[in-house]
Amino acid sequence: MAQYDLIIIGSGPGGYVCAIRAAQLGMRVGVVEKREKLGGTCLNIGCIPSKALLYASEMFEEAAHGLAPLGVVVAPPKLDLATMMKHKDDTVASNVNGVAFLFKKNKIDWLQGEGRIAAPGQVVVKAADGAEATHAAKSIVIATGSDVARLPGVEIDEQRVVSSTGALTLAAPPKKLIVVGAGVIGLELGSVWRRLGAEVTVVEFLDRILPGMDGEVCKQFQRILEKQGFKFRLASKVAGVTKTAGGVKATIEPAAGGAAEAIDADVILVAIGRRAYTQGLGLEALGVKTERGQIVIDGHFATNVPGVYAIGDAVRGPMLAHKAEDEGVALAEILAGQAGHVNYDVIPGVVYTSPEIASVGKTEEELKAAGVAYAVGKFPFTANGRARAMRHTEGFVKILADAASDRVLGVHIMGFGAGEMIHEAAVLMEFGGSAEDLARTCHAHPTMSEAVKEAAMAVAKRAIHI
Repeated sequence: MAQYDLIIIGSGPGGYVCAIRAAQLGMRVGVVEKREKLGGTCLNIGCIPSKALLYASEMFEEAAHGLAPLGVVVAPPKLDLATMMKHKDDTVASNVNGVAFLFKKNKIDWLQGEGRIAAPGQVVVKAADGAEATHAAKSIVIATGSDVARLPGVEIDEQRVVSSTGALTLAAPPKKLIVVGAGVIGLELGSVWRRLGAEVTVVEFLDRILPGMDGEVCKQFQRILEKQGFKFRLASKVAGVTKTAGGVKATIEPAAGGAAEAIDADVILVAIGRRAYTQGLGLEALGVKTERGQIVIDGHFATNVPGVYAIGDAVRGPMLAHKAEDEGVALAEILAGQAGHVNYDVIPGVVYTSPEIASVGKTEEELKAAGVAYAVGKFPFTANGRARAMRHTEGFVKILADAASDRVLGVHIMGFGAGEMIHEAAVLMEFGGSAEDLARTCHAHPTMSEAVKEAAMAVAKRAIHI
């Protein structure tokens, strides 16, 4: 029986980062992973391949429509989907090979197979050939991530009815695509195939897109997507899906009840969310407490079973890779006797569409519900010199600050490069900074980030360029 200080089940961003930090702190670490490659969902069939296709499809659309106004005249572009998919696959390979290199560098053992916790301190790993090996560890971390949520009564075959996984490997752009769910994944992958020629209809049960994000941002963003060609069926549900000779037919009904309507499509993408993946871990026999499918943990990531911990999508909080990474680092440090910590009030989120949406902290809706008095500062990219020069004037920056202390409580950006700009707000909030602190920080000119400074100035109604 191999002896470890720490065994982690799952090699996604939470698991592999936890493993590396623990190894840096002197622990002997083993990581259980059943895939043939490390990196989990994010690196293999999630974050990384989707961003590769998002960028490639953006370049395709830029070549078709965005270059001529700049005086760059090119022939109409032709889609070589096979090469685009190779770019995606090469990007994935580079990332997963990088994780394998880091495992070797940090002397982390890859225990390949399916992991099950047989007892506190014991993990059984079942290899592909059925052989089992038992390993001992002082501590065990569950970092098994999440799986796609299923639509009741709808079978996903990853060909005509696809999840996010199948949507990354379509053999050709569908002429008509129905996206079930107006969340981040649905809008991102819908954007990819819309740019490559698909007519996209999004069906959402709620009466708005991007649930949980700032309402004002989402309303303006929906209008932008509609200009791009998206069609939305909000406050609606998919009551059934049938396969036809040429594709699929979806039965759409009002969420509140009413007459149904059938819509034909080539492909239906089911993107109604994700759920914690905990199957086969032996949690019930072990007595690990769960709630609504997620593992219950305390403030130090410990379950109710001594020596068993959990992080990432398997536990409470946003299902984001960077949240899992921070939890992995914090837990490794706690196990080493240090003071690991995650500030859940400052976890940025990004929607990698075009334009991007990025946010950190509270929304206006959340502040109103909590009865917090706040001030708002906004600045549009139409008034930003760099945005005009690049023809990326869609969107705005919105900063929410405490009305009494001026401490920044939330920042929401819609625009080109929003996912990069959000981090100066995250750093500011991590240190409890005020809108005035940000407003008095010199920003280079001309940059998109000047809009962030101007929005901070607008909190005190002293923006210069509007």
